[in-house]
Amino acid sequence: MKQQVLFDDLGVKPYKETWDYQEVLLQQNIEAKRNGLPATQRLIFVEHPPVYTLGKSGKEAHLLIDEQQRAEKGVEYFHINRGGDITFHGPGQLVGYPILDLETFKPDLGWYLRSLEEVIILTLADYGIQGSRSKGETGVWIEPDVPGKARKICAMGIRCSRWITMHGFALNVNTNLNFFNDIIPCGIVNKKVTSLQEELGREVSLEEVKERVKAHFEEVFEAELITIELSGVSRI
Repeated sequence: MKQQVLFDDLGVKPYKETWDYQEVLLQQNIEAKRNGLPATQRLIFVEHPPVYTLGKSGKEAHLLIDEQQRAEKGVEYFHINRGGDITFHGPGQLVGYPILDLETFKPDLGWYLRSLEEVIILTLADYGIQGSRSKGETGVWIEPDVPGKARKICAMGIRCSRWITMHGFALNVNTNLNFFNDIIPCGIVNKKVTSLQEELGREVSLEEVKERVKAHFEEVFEAELITIELSGVSRI
């Protein structure tokens, strides 16, 4: 049988509010597992106002502007508990946060990250774009092995506790790429960042991208997404 995964589209939400929401769901699932109960699988979609986030092992030097400059540009900043280095979230970007119990899928973080990458690679293929993996780096790239042309279109960073995941991926759809000029994205120098809009030369429907990502998530994870109705859920 396919795994049932609750799907929750939060729309536009501040980063900290959504981070707190993930933490609550993570702890609820950990507590359920301690009591011998099944975890509640969930996939969250959200779009954040401009924010830089730095992973737990990232370097603050990769943020190239100070607090005053960030305030002038209207960008928040958080040092958070996911893996990976620094990245940007903002309007026009699809952020996905799977809260999954990998013990009911496959307890293997490498498999999990490759599976998330595969969801995005399949989505890009729907738009005629060849997404690829870059050896030793997470996320999805375009022409990763071509010097001077390698560019990242989807960043990934996760946290996992008792095989329960949080955080996830950020796919640049119509994202303002200028925000990436003020960081060293993912701590990787000499590689660019791109978006669907940049690659296709046109604005892309974010709602259409969401539907394609959902379909490929179901395909790759052998899951069935069950949409949460607003009237039936109390959000943080």
